[in-house]
Amino acid sequence: MQTTPLVLGIDLGTSGVRLALLNLQGQLIHSSSTSYPNGLEHPQDWPNCCKSLIRELPSSLRGALVAVAVDGTSGTIVPCDSKGAFLGKALPYFVSCPEQRIPLALLTPPHNQASSLSSSLARVLRLTDKYGHELLVRHQADWINGWLLEDWQWGEEGNNLRLGWDIKNQCWPKSFKDQPWRQSLPEIVSSGKILSRVSERQAASLNLPANVLVIAGTTDANAAVLTANPGPNDGVTILGSTIALKRFVVAPIEGTGITNHRINGRWLCGGASNAGGALLRKLFDDMEIKELSRQINPEFDSGLNLYPLPARGERFPIDDPNMEPILEPRPVSDALYLHGLLEGLARIEAKGWKRLEELGSEPPLQLISLGQGARNPQWRRLRERIMGIPVKSCTSPPAEGVARLALKAFLKAQKEKSKTDLH
Repeated sequence: MQTTPLVLGIDLGTSGVRLALLNLQGQLIHSSSTSYPNGLEHPQDWPNCCKSLIRELPSSLRGALVAVAVDGTSGTIVPCDSKGAFLGKALPYFVSCPEQRIPLALLTPPHNQASSLSSSLARVLRLTDKYGHELLVRHQADWINGWLLEDWQWGEEGNNLRLGWDIKNQCWPKSFKDQPWRQSLPEIVSSGKILSRVSERQAASLNLPANVLVIAGTTDANAAVLTANPGPNDGVTILGSTIALKRFVVAPIEGTGITNHRINGRWLCGGASNAGGALLRKLFDDMEIKELSRQINPEFDSGLNLYPLPARGERFPIDDPNMEPILEPRPVSDALYLHGLLEGLARIEAKGWKRLEELGSEPPLQLISLGQGARNPQWRRLRERIMGIPVKSCTSPPAEGVARLALKAFLKAQKEKSKTDLH
């Protein structure tokens, strides 16, 4: 029988949900995952997947839970009412809203991360145009926090940067003040803050202890960084459905498509391309990618010059909502085609790190790769050759990283409680 307290991390990604349970020493005790039956834009899949995974936990593990933290895809927005009921489909992070160009220009300064046509703010404007202003708009992780609490007022700061939250000054832009949709936005809290306990009704529904704390989490990419635990000279690349670059820095970096997060008291900057594994999976299944990769010699160029976007629009290292994918010419050999696609993704990654360096980041001396793509040795070697720096892989899931946020918050609360009890 499990008696040692455990913390739970819930990672909501592009394709599904994963859980990770850690003990108080930070050791991984359990991990499980499931895919969305209908897709990211179908928000009912989010709680349904969380519910099934939590209920499937052995009762001894469920009964030992003391805290939970959630991460989600940064930028995926859903419209709901004050009770959390969905009003329609979610708008995923990769959706661009070119019709919002003029309103965005009036609301945000140039180069602000909310000024992009693929920002959360652009999607919120589209949703309020469609559903009116008497609604709530919540990011994926924030909605799940609300579901656990049965209180949808909160929004974690990192998930809301692309909505316009000013993390340095801890406020929304002044231009938001008199907007009719201002009341649709969440009350922002910092990552790692204890929000409350899981609601009594939700705890009963999920067979959880009544005192489980809900901790404000972070984005899926930030959770991946926490899992990787990078050193001061390391950069982190998440090779998932998209390619995201992350780097701890001394001070925030400003630029179009750049995000600056505050995690555990440190500044984490980065950017994310729309290109990545989502496009590869449109063309090949996982087994085909594995078999074709074995036919690739990563020491040589493919001779192709591809830009493998899944659809029109790029956000980093180039911010261009009208950018078209370059997926041709397609050679007869599928192995050669995959070679060219992986090279194209590696060049995007190289340009991304160069862009961060131009804006003030120190260049990484080593890269740590996470995500499904980190398991591909040919792609890893291609990236090493193109970028000229060593690359190592970390296969631990982002759910483990967000669980570490929950662990830190729980231990801090316990320490403060002990001090109070002594007095």
